[in-house]
Amino acid sequence: MALRKKLTTLTMALLIGSATAATSETLSDALVHAYEHSGLLEQNRALLRAADEDVAIAVSATMPVVNWAISATSQYPRLPNSDLISLNASISGQLTLYDGGANQLAIEAQKELVLGTRQSLRGIEQQVLLRAIEAYMNVRRSSEFVALRNNNVRLITQELRAAQDRFEVGEVTRTDVSLAEARLASAKSLLAAAQGDLARSAEEYRNAVGRPPRNLRPVSAAPVSRSIAEAKEFAVRNHPSILEVRHSVTAAELNIRRAEAAYKPNLSATARVGVNQDFDAGREVGLTLSGPIYQGGRLSATVRQFMARRDATRAGLHVTTHNIQQQVGNAYSFLEVARASLQASNQQTRAATVAFRGVREEATLGARTTLDVLNAEQELLNAQANTISAQADEVIASYAVLEAMGLLTAEHLRLPVQQYDPAAYYNLVKDAPTITSEQGQALDRVLRALGK
Repeated sequence: MALRKKLTTLTMALLIGSATAATSETLSDALVHAYEHSGLLEQNRALLRAADEDVAIAVSATMPVVNWAISATSQYPRLPNSDLISLNASISGQLTLYDGGANQLAIEAQKELVLGTRQSLRGIEQQVLLRAIEAYMNVRRSSEFVALRNNNVRLITQELRAAQDRFEVGEVTRTDVSLAEARLASAKSLLAAAQGDLARSAEEYRNAVGRPPRNLRPVSAAPVSRSIAEAKEFAVRNHPSILEVRHSVTAAELNIRRAEAAYKPNLSATARVGVNQDFDAGREVGLTLSGPIYQGGRLSATVRQFMARRDATRAGLHVTTHNIQQQVGNAYSFLEVARASLQASNQQTRAATVAFRGVREEATLGARTTLDVLNAEQELLNAQANTISAQADEVIASYAVLEAMGLLTAEHLRLPVQQYDPAAYYNLVKDAPTITSEQGQALDRVLRALGK
């Protein structure tokens, strides 16, 4: 009978443990869900696709432009032997044969902007993942604080009962009981505050990850092997914010050359085929060579304007580089502080635990007062809270180092997700396909699927 009872108890424990494991969530689970359900990522992917279309629009300027037109005219007074209404239909086409390279430079500039927008998307990806990590660790921190405060209320309640018992036998005064009652009221107030913090952390988690937290499992800090100097050098070469501005600088330089190309002559070919209501056909073919003579200084002002924009972008690159280097330095500083704080807090917790147990034993022998016990318990509580915060801060700081270096991506973290391929849509639109072409119809299907 006893054996059967033990087996039943063991089976229930295993079932409870299995259910807990099934409903628990790892940091990787949270990051995967944040990546797959982030509206911010979807927004910026759409902006990248819009930038891809700018390349197609620039390419279209190098292709023939064909239009049709139908006109109906009536002349008053009506001429003898003329129709009341004259009808004409025509198809016309125009092709730029030479423009000093302006159209090609426009294409190259738009390609650089596309590359820069891709880096912007990488930066958004890092922000989404880091926010999810911070939300995950803050929920764990808040949950452990609530457990700590609950335990604190339980311990002070025990101390209050012990003080009341000792008061009844005359070992302590009413002051000891009042001190315990005051500490219990304070502990309950702090418990309520911790529960409020947990509720807010859960809401932030829901926003950052896309679903409520579910029994979040412990997390270890991300491995950081580079020195701070190596990390700064790596970040300058690879951080998406820096790469984005570099592409913007290149695009600005191309736009200067494009503005200078406006000084050169432009050669275009035109063709027109028309028919009237009597089906009399007419054909026209021509070449037009044109160029600027005087435009009130607009062309030179445009060149200077693009030069100023290039200089501003270069200055922005300088500022961004320094900001990223500072960000790396700050992230390493936070990580070192968190590690040192964790080590000190662990030592503090061990010492405070020994002290609390000793003071409580001495109090039962009458060598310590209730106030001594409450103070020792408060010291232990502070040490445990410091340890919890230091553990969470170390994890967040370690991933902040990766973010500062440009490595906090789904690819680097090896998240089991279907990663967004920024080149897939670009390859479909880069040649400016028409809606009636096979490629254009494929694009239409892609956009309909994305819209759903």
